[in-house]
Amino acid sequence: MNLAHLLARSARVFPERPALAHGEREICAYGELAQRVAALAGGLRGKLALRAGDRVALYMANCAQYLELLYAIWHAGLIAVPINHKLHAREVAYILADSQASVLFVAAALDEAQRAAFDELRELAIVAIDTADYAEIAGSRPLDIVARAPTDLAWLFYTSGTTGQPKGVMLTQRNLLAMTLTYFPDVDQATAEDSTLYAAPMSHGAGMYNFPHVLVGARHIVPASGAFDPAEILALAQHFGRVSLFAAPTMVRRLVEHVAASSADCRGLKTIVYGGGPMYLEDIRRALAVLGDRLVQIYGQGESPMTITALSRQHLADRTHPRHLQRIASVGVAHSVVEVAVVDDEGRRLPVDAAGEVIVRGDTVMHGYWRNPPATRATLRDGWLYTGDIGSLDADGFLTLKDRSKDLIISGGANIYPREVEEVLLRHPEVAEVSVVGRPSAEWGEEVVAFVVRRAGSAAPTAPPAPAPAEQLNGELDRLCRESIARFKRPRAYLYVSELPKNSYGKVLKTELRRLCRPAEND
Repeated sequence: MNLAHLLARSARVFPERPALAHGEREICAYGELAQRVAALAGGLRGKLALRAGDRVALYMANCAQYLELLYAIWHAGLIAVPINHKLHAREVAYILADSQASVLFVAAALDEAQRAAFDELRELAIVAIDTADYAEIAGSRPLDIVARAPTDLAWLFYTSGTTGQPKGVMLTQRNLLAMTLTYFPDVDQATAEDSTLYAAPMSHGAGMYNFPHVLVGARHIVPASGAFDPAEILALAQHFGRVSLFAAPTMVRRLVEHVAASSADCRGLKTIVYGGGPMYLEDIRRALAVLGDRLVQIYGQGESPMTITALSRQHLADRTHPRHLQRIASVGVAHSVVEVAVVDDEGRRLPVDAAGEVIVRGDTVMHGYWRNPPATRATLRDGWLYTGDIGSLDADGFLTLKDRSKDLIISGGANIYPREVEEVLLRHPEVAEVSVVGRPSAEWGEEVVAFVVRRAGSAAPTAPPAPAPAEQLNGELDRLCRESIARFKRPRAYLYVSELPKNSYGKVLKTELRRLCRPAEND
């Protein structure tokens, strides 16, 4: 079993089918892409003298070479280590050292900070894709696909490290093939007439969705900007038609605002799969109203990539269902290749609608953490992956996430889930974004604080994160809370900011928000 056979199969059956585009420019067909991948694989094993199981790191923004490098790595029997291109050089150096990578591919020559950070990695070969060295590797004698076992590693995915050093999630050939096959029944029926567009980083979830589209011989589009630009995405969708993409919730919101403001034509968009962070009910309702029934939600983690639950297009579109609003606020039902349960602190299954830790098991669950047995033992127990997320399952099997367990606020002995408060505050028309955290309280242990981003054009305070002087808005938000949730869940302070701190995947960094509100402990 080797994932490279997915590309080889499509290249044999559909050699003339368009495979890769940069912007509107077609680059190559499947037959040519497979030939280039085989030659690159030959260079990895020959010119770079790599051996099966060696790690090859990719540290660059989305580009046309990303896909061919990934498949060349697998073709050669190696392990891919895609790295978030927005990480600091020191963070990248840690991942390179921890993964014991033999080769690092970059987009261009290193800058001074990168050279200094990587200087101690004496055994690491660094190759820029815009150099003669890369061209020489790509011109090597083609290599036959190296056989791999189902349990051999294919992708070493490093977690974001927001609560410590990042951990390397070991994903096997079987993990990724299972993830690929579950895309069709649970997410979308991709076909050869489709195109998938990489607007989110190919180093993470967006890149993992290459597999089902390679399998059916669909086109892969890398925007010319290499980034997320709503106008560019819609123009490419118009040009190619039947375009699908994976997007973080923040990207979906930006796309919705652009379409709403410009009345742009989005008929070329087939499917938008969103995930990677909370999508609030009001945001979902607005997205459905503006974009139509093009949305699918997935919930996964690096440890079970893209495959814990899915909320289908049909469920999102079924507005006549008596529990439609509850369903679209959920993250859907278990993927077809996994089991999902909710348990208490002792690992015992909880009854319907009771909140506890979400656990999952199945062929998509990671092999473990790279060179980290203690973390593996803490997370994988009795065949189950303990996600650290708090949620509840209803009688129909729909999972509703409450929060990350580490984000739970305990005030006066009562549990408060930040998302519940955030959902209420987002109903106010002047609130564009909000994130709720707990800050220390001598009286209650913790108390609720809301960081609020006001919509453009509203009179937001200009000195974040000072307590809001907008007493009228504070009162309106308090009233919303009193009408919807228990009084003890109401924020004790509203801190107005111009934007919420986020990582490159759009996840709000609540650790940073907790740090920002510490000076206000005695307010």
